Amino acid sequence: MSKLTLPEEAGRRRTFAIIAHPDAGKTTLTEHILLAGGAIRAAGAVRARGENRRTQSDWMKIEKERGISVSASVMTFEHTTADGVSKMFNLLDTPGHEDFSEDTYRTLTAADCAIMVLDAAKGIEPQTLKLFEVCRLRDIPIITFINKLDREAQDPMALLDEIASRLQLDPAPIWWPAESGNRLRGMVEMGTGRFQPYTRKPAGAAEDPGHPEALHLADAAQYFEAGEHEALMEARELVEAGYPAFNRQSFLEGHMTPVLWGSALRHFGIDELLAAIGEWAPPPKVMPARKEAPPETRNAPTPVEIEVEPGQTEVTGFVFKVQANMDPNHRDRIAMFRMASGSFKRGMKLKVQNTGKQLSVNAPIMFFASDRELAEDAYAGDVIGIPNHGVLRVGDSLSESGMVRFAGLPNFAPEILQRVRVKDPLKAKHLKKALEGLAEEGVTQLFRPELGSDFIVGAVGQLQFEVMADRLGEEYNLDVVFEPSPYAEARWVAPAADGTRADLEDFAGKYRPQMAVDIDQNPVFLAKSSWETGYVSERFPKISLTKTRERG
Repeated sequence: MSKLTLPEEAGRRRTFAIIAHPDAGKTTLTEHILLAGGAIRAAGAVRARGENRRTQSDWMKIEKERGISVSASVMTFEHTTADGVSKMFNLLDTPGHEDFSEDTYRTLTAADCAIMVLDAAKGIEPQTLKLFEVCRLRDIPIITFINKLDREAQDPMALLDEIASRLQLDPAPIWWPAESGNRLRGMVEMGTGRFQPYTRKPAGAAEDPGHPEALHLADAAQYFEAGEHEALMEARELVEAGYPAFNRQSFLEGHMTPVLWGSALRHFGIDELLAAIGEWAPPPKVMPARKEAPPETRNAPTPVEIEVEPGQTEVTGFVFKVQANMDPNHRDRIAMFRMASGSFKRGMKLKVQNTGKQLSVNAPIMFFASDRELAEDAYAGDVIGIPNHGVLRVGDSLSESGMVRFAGLPNFAPEILQRVRVKDPLKAKHLKKALEGLAEEGVTQLFRPELGSDFIVGAVGQLQFEVMADRLGEEYNLDVVFEPSPYAEARWVAPAADGTRADLEDFAGKYRPQMAVDIDQNPVFLAKSSWETGYVSERFPKISLTKTRERG
């Protein structure tokens, strides 16, 4: 039993996501943060060979084969900071590949802070920019980690200027690198002048050597070649004069980003990053919500806007991800539940706001990628897994009263629509169940046309179809074929502000062959081109065709 109060327990939580362009080193960084935090004994490099290539955060078959992350995973570990304070870290690893931007978006709704990883040679890349925009939409503070210093890098000042100009963020360098690639000597801390030397891995050595103890820059001449020591001392003075000092309030408001440097692969700069997360990343914040009764409640009171404080006694939170078949032997289905308030105890009963169903959470789990252990208790900021069979969906709000509703998570209109059929016609029923399961997870979107028996599957990018085919074969033993569909766009249909249910029915009657329903039975219009979407919108002004829909 914790001796801390609820606000104190919430205050020691740090829930953060790692965002990056593919190949910036995000998965390797995740592994090394877990290693530095004492959560694992050896980091699995993505580019290692054979059995060594088993990273903790990539657990799907396709992830292991390709060395990419396509599924958001959660890892929880306890870490004691340099000043002896014990903190609970919930690390949310997001897919880097742009085809999985929706999964990343949903995961960022559960994070209080983001670590933005940049490649020191490439700077800000397209996907980094997209993910940054999502963070900006959600006012998530960002810590920048410039990775791959062990390779030749751009000029450090050019990288900071790019952050300032392209992201409109004030970069505050916390450390400054002494060269890069083969000439990398280490890095110096702004303000204190503490120098952290870098040791290169000897040729043929199996493991990286530990990096030497930090010392004051003035006493570190032995780590430099002629002229380098003086050059770094000058650079430090220039940087301290030319860039703003770190201001935590400005960082929390989203105006400033502290900049740290290192090499995830060589475990350099990781301890400093972990210290920065523990010290500066915000604890769980107050979350806006609505108090409203489940839909079937008669004479329900009018919904009231409320703010949920992390230190409140009622357990509340929301499901931001559903993951099926993490353990293929058990056909499991785990809802990832981000707690917003309260003190959760195993065996507790929680209600789903939008259905009024009650759940006894008897086997909640704490995640360690695909490894897991029973969670006896949890607090605001924690992410726990709730095993369930189709009761919980992405976007569901849970609470003890069943009356707290957090803003739903968005579904975005897919960019590619394809027909899917199973090669063995006798397995058509199995295909329906499997597709519904994957749609509930948010892997893809499923549309069932009102006429005909085909399923239309929607995705943001081609890789999603490959992952889907892979999982249908691996987890459900279904051999499927994807075929081009006659449709180019899917739009959710509802009466416009001045429209009525009769207007919707009139529209649906005229376009019956192109009407479908999504997984939640919401009406969807399948357009053959973007021109047709525009034409239909003009012809039926009392109908609203939308690109997004709130889940839950």
